[in-house]
This record gives sequence, structure tokens and C-alpha cells, in this order.
Amino acid sequence: MTTSVFIAWRSGDDTNGRWGPVARVDHEGEVYRFVYTKGARTLSDFQPFVGMPDLETVYESAELFPLLANRVLAKSRPEYEAYLTWGGFDPNNPPEPLALLGVTEGRRQTDSVEVFPCPQPDAAGCYLNKFFLHGVRWMPTAAHERIARLQSNEPLGVMLDISNKHDPHAVAVRTCNGDERFMIGYVPRYLAQDLWELFAKCQPDSVTLHVERVNPDAPFQQRLLCRMNARWPDGFRPCKGEEFQPIVKPRCLASH
Repeated sequence: MTTSVFIAWRSGDDTNGRWGPVARVDHEGEVYRFVYTKGARTLSDFQPFVGMPDLETVYESAELFPLLANRVLAKSRPEYEAYLTWGGFDPNNPPEPLALLGVTEGRRQTDSVEVFPCPQPDAAGCYLNKFFLHGVRWMPTAAHERIARLQSNEPLGVMLDISNKHDPHAVAVRTCNGDERFMIGYVPRYLAQDLWELFAKCQPDSVTLHVERVNPDAPFQQRLLCRMNARWPDGFRPCKGEEFQPIVKPRCLASH
């Protein structure tokens, strides 16, 4: 079985930066493979990562590459069990690192790297994805208080944010239950374009979003874990843009 994630990088500053995929990492058997994608050539100020200087080389390792290993919380940290629980994982049966990074996104406030998985259809042929809500820290206090009152399996609403001047593909999330409906954050960038396509090809009520769990003691970026379900329409293929394609494609690298 192969587990895969993409690495996105932000070009520019925090406010006006452009995010795009620049690399892909696969774990197959005992080997990790790292390959740059064509997005690394389209972000004008991107520089190769330390230790992997050649855009046209496939890097292999028996251990997770330091770029990603440093983004997985160490087991020795006192908050390690909570860290797994926040992501919906069983601390007694921790996932392999790439699966963990696919949910936690390996995000830090101090750099421009983000890790994400390419969505795959589930056993029933449907679109299923769990993700941490983005943008929570920028929401008003009332939204934070509403997030704290959310319950597992509570439905949430998604809105194509056509008026967003920073991101034309932004998808906002709001509460549905209660007298007031609060905007509480955004769907991650790596899912937003998929959602625009799903809304265009599916009935609106076939795309649903629910609360998976609320983590009141977690940092903002891990405060709310969401679960999205949708029909997987014929011909739908996420992560299909040219920027996702490997610059050099090894024979063992599964295609998307």
C-alpha cells in the first residue's frame, strides 16, 4: 500500500502570498520517495528544500525526510497523546507519519510549507475528507465562542466565497444550528477548488460537512476537525492540474 502527500509552498508574504504544490512524497513498503512537481517551476521565488537541491532528482530514504519528520510532534512531548486525539487518531494505535501529516498538515506559523493529501474515493465510491478548519484565529470572539459550543456530528454549511479578494476559490464555513449563523473559518486551500467542481457537478445537498470533533484546548489551527462527504461524480479527478505532476516520474510512483 502506498501513502502519498503533497507539499505546498507559499510564494510571497503572509497577506498576498500565492500557495501551490511543489513536491510529492510517497511511502511504499520500506521506502520514502520525494519528487518535485511542476509547481516548483511556476512559483517564481521558490528555492529547493535543504538537502534536496535538484528539481530533477528522485530522492529516496528508508526514513521520513527531515523536512517532514520535523513536522511530526515527538512522542516524548507531553502533549503527544492529545495531538493524536485532536486529529481523530487513537493514541494506542498511531498512524504512519504521512497519514498523520495529511490531517495535521505539518503547519507552523514560522514558515511557508503545508502538507496535504490528494483525496481518494472511499470504499463506497464517495468523496470523504477530514480536515482542520482554517482561518479560525482570524474570526471574531463570538465565532470562537460558537465553535466551543459545537457538538460532534453537528452539520455545518459551506459557501463559495465569490467576494473574497484574496482568494477567488475560497470556501467559507458557517454554523447551521441555532438562532444565529456564524462564519467560523474556511475550507483548506487544497480542497477549495475540488469543492467548486463538486458543487458544479453535484446537487448542492449531496455535499455535506459535519463536526468531527472540537478541541477546546488545542491551538487555533487544530481547534475544529471537520468531516466532508460528497458524491464522487464521473470524471472527477482531484489534484489533476499540471502543477501537481512530477517533473521526473519514477516508474514506481503511482499516477494521479
